[in-house]
Amino acid sequence: MQKELYGEEEIVKGCIRNDRHMQEVLYRTHARKMYGICLGYAGSSRDLAQDMLQEAFVKVFRNLKQYKHKGSLEGWIRRIVTNTAIDILRSQTRHLEMIHGDVPDQQTAKDNDALSALAAKDILNTIARLPQGARMIFNLYALEGYSHQEIAERLEISSGTSKSQYSRARYLLQQWLQPSDS
Repeated sequence: MQKELYGEEEIVKGCIRNDRHMQEVLYRTHARKMYGICLGYAGSSRDLAQDMLQEAFVKVFRNLKQYKHKGSLEGWIRRIVTNTAIDILRSQTRHLEMIHGDVPDQQTAKDNDALSALAAKDILNTIARLPQGARMIFNLYALEGYSHQEIAERLEISSGTSKSQYSRARYLLQQWLQPSDS
């Protein structure tokens, strides 16, 4: 079977015309990576991640006319996926679960060595253990590249809360990922 190649603009125009084949091409091109993003927000719930992905692609197809071909299509889709995941999580809970407690002042480069020794799957599984609010903040800052101010505005929290939750999440992850000295 010969693989069909389409240009991004051709795919977008086809999707806008409701061409089912082009919609499938767009979905298959981006779904796997976007599902990974959804898993990062859904924690261990694959069903929730699948719901997030489905809802996000409904929004992608509904709003594709607004895509201006400035920046990457993947980045535009990623933003919709991220916002959809956050909206779904926020609608499910009135109060985001945060991490409470202090983080020691010392954070050494040695702590980061644990991260480099693990597979991505192990890291994602460990991130999934974080409380929902802290996991969202960690994902938005560390993986998606949002600033603490942008996170604060999106989640309706203070930027200080975003910073402290990120710091606490990072500390917990380092503790959980630290190789045991047996």
